[in-house]
Amino acid sequence: MQEPLIVLLGTTAVGKTELSLELAKELDAEIISGDSMQVYKGMDIGTAKLAPEKREKIPHHMLDILSPEEEFSVADFQARVDELIPEIIERGKVPLLVGGTALYLKALIQGFIFPEMETDWELRERLEKEAEEKGTEYVHQKLAEVDPQLAQKLHPNDLRRVIRGIEVYRQTGKTSTYFKKQAQKRPPRYQALKIGLKRDRKEIYQRINQRVDKMIKQGLVEEVKGLYQAGYDRDLVSMQGLGYKEIIGYLEGEYDLEEAIRLIKRNTRHFAKRQLTWFRKDEEINWFKVAKYEIEGLVTEIITLVKNNFNFEQLKKLNLQ
Repeated sequence: MQEPLIVLLGTTAVGKTELSLELAKELDAEIISGDSMQVYKGMDIGTAKLAPEKREKIPHHMLDILSPEEEFSVADFQARVDELIPEIIERGKVPLLVGGTALYLKALIQGFIFPEMETDWELRERLEKEAEEKGTEYVHQKLAEVDPQLAQKLHPNDLRRVIRGIEVYRQTGKTSTYFKKQAQKRPPRYQALKIGLKRDRKEIYQRINQRVDKMIKQGLVEEVKGLYQAGYDRDLVSMQGLGYKEIIGYLEGEYDLEEAIRLIKRNTRHFAKRQLTWFRKDEEINWFKVAKYEIEGLVTEIITLVKNNFNFEQLKKLNLQ
């Protein structure tokens, strides 16, 4: 029997966090964060991380597990959560995955095949130097020669993924596209019930703007300044997160704070739009329009959906009968 998993997803600022706490209480669940940036310590305001005092009664996982200088990949996420889910179920709790990083959710549920390989730092440094001296197009062309399908999907400026594609081929003799196709042949790895929250686009954009203003008042600039002064610069994966890269631009004198705030809002709106495009492709998502409900009514509807989608033995195992 596949292990059951409840997934709460939706665009940034749609209201997942508040609802997840209410669902967790009703389902006796433990929450797994599916956010690619909340794994980092010290990055709290910009990632909209739930305050520690608000997660005291409900166990939360995949928060504050890495320092900002460490890389964290979709393969790392899949491996860690694969260990967490059976542990949560063994405790008689419900695994509730909450997040908006669509690639992470897809990797966990559908499964990606990740080649066994060591990081080739020498290759990475050489390709980065070539990109600096000859341009990102030059390195992108190298990827196109070995994995044209991946190259077609990646912009030359997405240097990290371009280099990764070359690295996979150099070490395994097979392309990233090959590994992706192999994964698509496999059945889902979990019996996942996907619950999606949505709001009108205008409302989402308004909530994004309000949230960014709130982050600034809470001290986002000071948070980023502290990380920057500690040596965490904009080249790190962690510092490419929304809110962080824009504030670093302000700290380095590229523009004023007003422009940094404008860029955060704009880039977050663009991110929400990309999230929605990705989620729309998934026909397994059960969508709920948040504005139609009071939160108690929304929780009731979702609990009913959960009970209707797991058989008796699973409900018994999850303490939901």
